[in-house]
Amino acid sequence: MSEIEVFVEIIREGVTLPSYANPWDAGMDVCAACDTLIRPGETVIVPTGLKLAIPEGYEIQVRPRSGISLNTPLRLSNSPGTIDAGYRDELGIIMTNTSAPNLPDDGEPLPLSSKGNRQGTYLIKKGDRVAQLVLAAVPRMRLRTVDSVKEIGRDRGGGFGSTGVK
Repeated sequence: MSEIEVFVEIIREGVTLPSYANPWDAGMDVCAACDTLIRPGETVIVPTGLKLAIPEGYEIQVRPRSGISLNTPLRLSNSPGTIDAGYRDELGIIMTNTSAPNLPDDGEPLPLSSKGNRQGTYLIKKGDRVAQLVLAAVPRMRLRTVDSVKEIGRDRGGGFGSTGVK
């Protein structure tokens, strides 16, 4: 398996470096660098405490962790997010709490480890795994205008939603 070197600068104390849970995983788990509260209906940036230098010709895609998506109302707002090779600021994970915004506050916030997709305020703790990072090659596109694309390749026939759900 080939490896591409990505340089990382740690800018907050006690940060956990992203890592693969298994040798065959596509994504590295990235952790929160500090405690972050996300109230119902709120979108926040979860700091990672990391700055990256990604090689030209590559991007890092920020993707959700399936357990968070299944068990909580927390969503990555721009999934998959793209970190371009020229970006040098802190990597932040944009997360939205899709719980109904008018929920009554019932005390303690819910932990990220909650099950059952419970509605409410969530507390992401420093060190919690919040997303996955996937390194991907980015070939450059060259656009060429034509009079019609109908005869180029095959037309599957149909627009948005035309293949149905089954």
